[in-house]
Amino acid sequence: MNKNIHFFYGIGITLIIALIAKMLAGIPFLSIMGQLVIAIILGMIWSATIGVPAQFQQGVTFSSKKLLRLGIILLGMRLNLADIYDAGLSVFFIALINIIFALFVVYGLTRLFGVDKKLGILTACGTAICGAAAVVAIAPQVKANDDETAIGVATIAILGTLFTLVYTFIYPVLNLTAKGYGVFAGGTLHEIAHVIAAAAPGGSEAVDLAVIVKLTRVALLVPIALVIGFIMQRREKDGEKSKFSMSSIPWFIIGFLVMSGINTLGIFPESFASFLVLVAYLLIAMAMAGLGLNINIKTFRKLGVKPFIAGLIGSVFLSILGYILVFVFHLNV
Repeated sequence: MNKNIHFFYGIGITLIIALIAKMLAGIPFLSIMGQLVIAIILGMIWSATIGVPAQFQQGVTFSSKKLLRLGIILLGMRLNLADIYDAGLSVFFIALINIIFALFVVYGLTRLFGVDKKLGILTACGTAICGAAAVVAIAPQVKANDDETAIGVATIAILGTLFTLVYTFIYPVLNLTAKGYGVFAGGTLHEIAHVIAAAAPGGSEAVDLAVIVKLTRVALLVPIALVIGFIMQRREKDGEKSKFSMSSIPWFIIGFLVMSGINTLGIFPESFASFLVLVAYLLIAMAMAGLGLNINIKTFRKLGVKPFIAGLIGSVFLSILGYILVFVFHLNV
């Protein structure tokens, strides 16, 4: 019986941290960071100050592993595939080009700087696709450990916040219309929270289009996760090639796509869909808290600098490309 109580206490700690993160995310400046990023930071602070008793660890791990997958599945309710279709092929191709470019450039830079392959992939995916959600979704595919996952999330969090502030300051000199700026922000920034905050100076039209472009990148998480999973399964393991099997498919990613389809068809009322998205973010925030509680600060200091530099350089290149593509596809109208 005590084991069960300790298990739920562990989950309870991650829930408390996630709820505090939600409240803090309502503060203007902290809203740029978002609930997920704040949750992992609070988890790290909790671990370094209060600590987590060993008997609670199973519950904390449950949050960071199992609840994470459920949260990603429910997050699919945020995606309306019809909005992406209505935005047109130009938006889709911009999202696709930006993702492919960022994946290769950031991963290439991490390898150049001697970063471990797994952490390099996580940093590249977080930069290219959708920030923390991409990192935690891809982590099981590359068999990343908690330290690598947490470092990937933290790296993207800092970069996203930094670039959001920069975008806000340079908006007046970019010579972009509301539409052009929305496409630019949505196609290059890391988290949805970053996109919304950075696009705000362009007005509601910029924010709406930025979110659509960003969600197009989110939708591409599914095929990219499948491809990465396939490649990792085909890689040599202990001198032998492992075969790709049905068990290696990330079913929670498939669940994400199914929920997106359900939302697109309008099976649930909009109010219920919004509620499920809130639950999704709460569950993922609990997972982020769990990662933060498990992080080794010494490991973070040792491994975190090089991925950050690679992500920073890659993000600068991505921003330049994203700006150019707005004009190439004649979207600055």
